Amino acid sequence: MEFSAIQIATFLSGTVEGNPEVKVYNVAKIEEGAPGMLSFLANPKYSQYLYTTKSSIVLINNDFELQDKVSATLIRVPDAYAAFAQLLGLYQQFIQSKTGVSSLSFISKDATYGEDVYIGEFAFIGERAKIGNRVKIYPQTYIGDDVVIGDDTVIYAGAKLYAQTVVGNSCILHSGCVIGADGFGFAPQEDGSYNKIPQIGNVVLGNNVEIGANTCVDCATMGSTRIQDGVKLDNLIQIAHNVEIGKNTAIAAQTGVSGSTKLGSNCVVAGQVGFVGHISIADRTKIGAQSGILGSVKNEGEELMGSPAIKLRDYLRMSVYTKNIEKLAKRVEELERKLNEQN
Repeated sequence: MEFSAIQIATFLSGTVEGNPEVKVYNVAKIEEGAPGMLSFLANPKYSQYLYTTKSSIVLINNDFELQDKVSATLIRVPDAYAAFAQLLGLYQQFIQSKTGVSSLSFISKDATYGEDVYIGEFAFIGERAKIGNRVKIYPQTYIGDDVVIGDDTVIYAGAKLYAQTVVGNSCILHSGCVIGADGFGFAPQEDGSYNKIPQIGNVVLGNNVEIGANTCVDCATMGSTRIQDGVKLDNLIQIAHNVEIGKNTAIAAQTGVSGSTKLGSNCVVAGQVGFVGHISIADRTKIGAQSGILGSVKNEGEELMGSPAIKLRDYLRMSVYTKNIEKLAKRVEELERKLNEQN
């Protein structure tokens, strides 16, 4: 499907500079552009490519000042990155417009589903499950008993939702994610063995939540593991039982959150961060990659780094000292030598 510059500008409330009738049918990086492609420029590091790109249309910010002639048609918008994301969302709607229920799927007799759904081959829908309108369930997905899925949610191939999981509206669950598996609960015995503690709770996902591929969110021992509205979880993350994650918090890959920990709203957690259990993290906390969080964070807006994690400015200061530790050691040795000579 093709779109002209004027159509795109009208959709984005942008301004065209160049040929308003030039058309594009796909998207590309600005440095890899080709005729018929649409690109965007948001990061100043890529400004050089604006003057050499072969893309037919480029989105740029309103305040960007040209330093040379460009061959592409430009569309000026307040935020080129946000506008490009908006277009990608529209494009995704076109390519994911599947509807219908495959005859090769299995749907329990007392399960219900809404209008304009897509249920692919070999998907399994358990007893008393409730599926909302315009939900897309891709092949080989498992939806357990009493699961509730809100409107406009997409569940990709191979995802598993254990019994009693609740998923809000407009969520995206990627392939291989497991929602509602047992929490890691075992009682040590005198002989060194472990008795399994039954995990009888569930998982509740809010609206507009996205769960990455092969990420696991465990059910609660009792009650609910809760992922609030707008939370974004990357691939390969472990969320343990009874964890609570506040609205609009984003967590990068390979992070692990131990049981009963509570993360606030609008937190940003980089990759490979580890959280001990039963702690609370204040709103708007930012945590750098590979950090170890061993205690609660009480002050909102803290920036942390390191293992165990400390304030970012202290971590950066210590990093400078670490780089110079060999020089410092030699200076100490030299001072000791001079003191010994004087004595």
